[in-house]
Amino acid sequence: MVDIRRHTAHANGIRQHYLDAGSGPPVILLHGFPETSFAWRFQIPVLAQKYRVIAPDLRGYGETDKPASGYDKRTMAMDIVALLKELGLGKIALVGHDRGARVATRFAKDHPGLVDRLVVMDNVPTRVVAREINARIAKAYWFFFFHLVPDLPEMLIRDREDLWLRHFFSDWCYDPHTISGDAFDTYVKAYRGPGAVRGAMADYRANSEDVAQDQVDAETKIACPVLSLWGPISRRLAECSTWLPSGARWQRISVQKQSSSVVIFHTKSSPSA
Repeated sequence: MVDIRRHTAHANGIRQHYLDAGSGPPVILLHGFPETSFAWRFQIPVLAQKYRVIAPDLRGYGETDKPASGYDKRTMAMDIVALLKELGLGKIALVGHDRGARVATRFAKDHPGLVDRLVVMDNVPTRVVAREINARIAKAYWFFFFHLVPDLPEMLIRDREDLWLRHFFSDWCYDPHTISGDAFDTYVKAYRGPGAVRGAMADYRANSEDVAQDQVDAETKIACPVLSLWGPISRRLAECSTWLPSGARWQRISVQKQSSSVVIFHTKSSPSA
């Protein structure tokens, strides 16, 4: 049985909550929306057999502070840099899913010396989404625009967090009941906490800052080895080229597992996928 320890640390001006397990080379896991570090509950015990695994709640999520500002991905990446310094960790393997992949991408570009290798899951870079937006994409990304509206989402979601979360978990999972029972209740409790919905909205509301940051170094390729994962129906594979170092090539790999049909949320069978 792997011991998963809960800790908090003050780093980059906020109190950060993180999970810590195992020993060995450090692996940092950054969750997506609408999740918390709880999303990695099945992956941590597997990875912790060979690595020291750190899974923080991102700024605005879970038990980490939810300040009024600082949700641009450069600042959120600095949150992780500061946490690593607090923990005395150097070069890392960095894994980001969804929103966490946006933080991980900015981290890899701003702090290349700290990243040994990078994994990005179910993510299209912010600048690419902004560039390619059209009616079809806007329909699929409707929540991006809804979350940008000041105050209204918080008012509409209040006391209906379960309905809001149920939509995403059912709509985005291959099996609509994948996240249910105690796991679903854990997320509902997290998003009913003070400032939790506002924190998640603030992550999306930093979109214009994120695009501006991405445009500045749009031509800068990530130099470390990169593994980019999507499910077959979640994104256009042509966008894999966004992640390639100069002169690199990419290969499509099929995973024959139903649980891997959409790389959105992590299920118990995911570590071996």
